[in-house]
Amino acid sequence: MKAVSIVIPNFNGKMLFEKHLSNVVKASENKKNRISEIIIVDDKSTDDSLGFLKKNFPQVKLVRHTKNRGFSSTVNTGVRTAKSELVCLLNTDVSPAVNFLEDSLIHFDDGKVFGVSFNEKGAGFTKGKFQDGFIVFDGRNEKKTTSETFWVSGGSGIFSRSIWMKLNGLDEKLLSPFYWEDIDICYRAWKRGYKLLWESKSVVDHIHEATMSTLSQSYVTTIRQRNQLLVVWKNITSQRLFRKHIQGLFSRIFKHPGYIRIVVLGLLKLKVVLKARKKEKKESSVSDEAIFARFAK
Repeated sequence: MKAVSIVIPNFNGKMLFEKHLSNVVKASENKKNRISEIIIVDDKSTDDSLGFLKKNFPQVKLVRHTKNRGFSSTVNTGVRTAKSELVCLLNTDVSPAVNFLEDSLIHFDDGKVFGVSFNEKGAGFTKGKFQDGFIVFDGRNEKKTTSETFWVSGGSGIFSRSIWMKLNGLDEKLLSPFYWEDIDICYRAWKRGYKLLWESKSVVDHIHEATMSTLSQSYVTTIRQRNQLLVVWKNITSQRLFRKHIQGLFSRIFKHPGYIRIVVLGLLKLKVVLKARKKEKKESSVSDEAIFARFAK
């Protein structure tokens, strides 16, 4: 089986490391998980994260950013640094079970599998759909079988490093500092003919958004909405669906006039998004309609 590099992005995560990192280390001691290294990429923290890690977890590999660059850039740095064929991405607020990788690794015998999402204790796979002109997704209840999933979380999933590099990683130019970057890369993978799975036996405990607790909720909501818009502009290359998006966009602005601010923020990225959209049109081999049809059942 292929070896695994664990990559953990960090910004001011000392308190979360105190709670969760020991479980990551325990999982790394389970040889069946095939973990070869734990890489923590620090995005210029202002707390004592680095001092705490050096003192208490000398076995982890530390990589430092000299300035704060956001989640996408931090993850990309970790994946580039990784030496293994598979990369497991964990947020600082995730505690894995001691055997959490054992049942995920076998899926990568299929060279078309890009990523496998972990079972976050009660949350199942996701189904994507194109609704009212926007990409949306529904989380399904946990079940006991492996399923296809619309996207794999960038905070609790495992990926083929070679495919990741072919996709040029998370889109930090367009989607920094955070949100929708993992949905974006997964959608790009679907459009190139790769597959994404959810594995029920790969269990982790994820305290969602603990890493965002220090940020203004209005700011987080604004970035989330802007990035949802940018992902549509970049990836929906079907003329029919994009016309539906334009209709849905005007409808949303009419119903919620404040949304025009989100559109303006998106337009500030227009040059970047048009360049990325051109690339998607050129490299995609699977239609938008075919992807959403997979999850319509």
